Amino acid sequence: MTESVVHGSRRRIRCTRVAAAGIAAAALCAVTVAPAIADGDASAEKPTIVLVHGAFADGSSWNGVIERLEHQGYKVMAAGNPLRGLYSDSAYIASVLKSIRGPIVLAGHSYGGAVISTAAAGNARVKSLVYISALMPDVGESGMSLATRFPSALGTATQAVPYQAGGGVSGTDLYLKRDKVHPVFAACLPMSQANLLADTQRPAATTAFSETAKVAAWKTIPSWALVGRQDMTINPDQERFEAKRAHSHTVEINSCHVSLIAQPDAVAALILQAATASGSDRPALANTGSARRTAGMTGLAGACMVTGSAVVLLGRRLRRRTH
Repeated sequence: MTESVVHGSRRRIRCTRVAAAGIAAAALCAVTVAPAIADGDASAEKPTIVLVHGAFADGSSWNGVIERLEHQGYKVMAAGNPLRGLYSDSAYIASVLKSIRGPIVLAGHSYGGAVISTAAAGNARVKSLVYISALMPDVGESGMSLATRFPSALGTATQAVPYQAGGGVSGTDLYLKRDKVHPVFAACLPMSQANLLADTQRPAATTAFSETAKVAAWKTIPSWALVGRQDMTINPDQERFEAKRAHSHTVEINSCHVSLIAQPDAVAALILQAATASGSDRPALANTGSARRTAGMTGLAGACMVTGSAVVLLGRRLRRRTH
């Protein structure tokens, strides 16, 4: 009889240990899965919209778009693009993004598209990318290599001017020829406004267009793209090719290259679409990186369920033996 009592006690202890193991497994799963749920909640926060201008321009080119976005209650920043080279420009914009709290929608116009494609890489807070008549290079591509495949009138519209900076730094700047600004860059604007853009333009160093992309954030971040059908600066066929390759949600409008000035309503509407899209409204990705991460989390949840089920079954068997 004593031996029976001892065996019964041992079985009860074993059941208690199994139950404890089950609780520990459940706790581990809860701790592991909880961050994913928290991240999902964070994505509901209203994003800050960061706008990056292109070559020959400055942040004021976004003025009409900013007015419309702020009217909808969004915090907006028109970041200054240095226009010194793809690597240094994207590093600078990446540092600006790090100073912003919460989710971000990042939009780039023209060369600014190449900059955001690099600057956003690895930043989990950038939820959407928006390309406005923009460059969208893949890894190993540059603005020049894309222009070779899709020629435009820009090739004959620029003039090269050597420059020198402090510390012995020197290079070559590209300016738009004054008489080419209206027909090539801003044909959808009045001549007087195009001339003002010519007088206030900021040159871009040739390295902005010659340096090749080392990353392409549009492969891992959903993207939206606007194509200007009358764009003479970037070939519209290039814009279509890039957007299709990136699986971007794409809209086309009748506009020249500076659609952000000529048609701020259309540009702001696309950015707002990117800022508010969720679930199935978000474009598919150009690669399956995010899908794999989702599958990994699903596998973890499944493993937790299997582990819990196994613990429960083992406990039941031990209880049957005990009784």
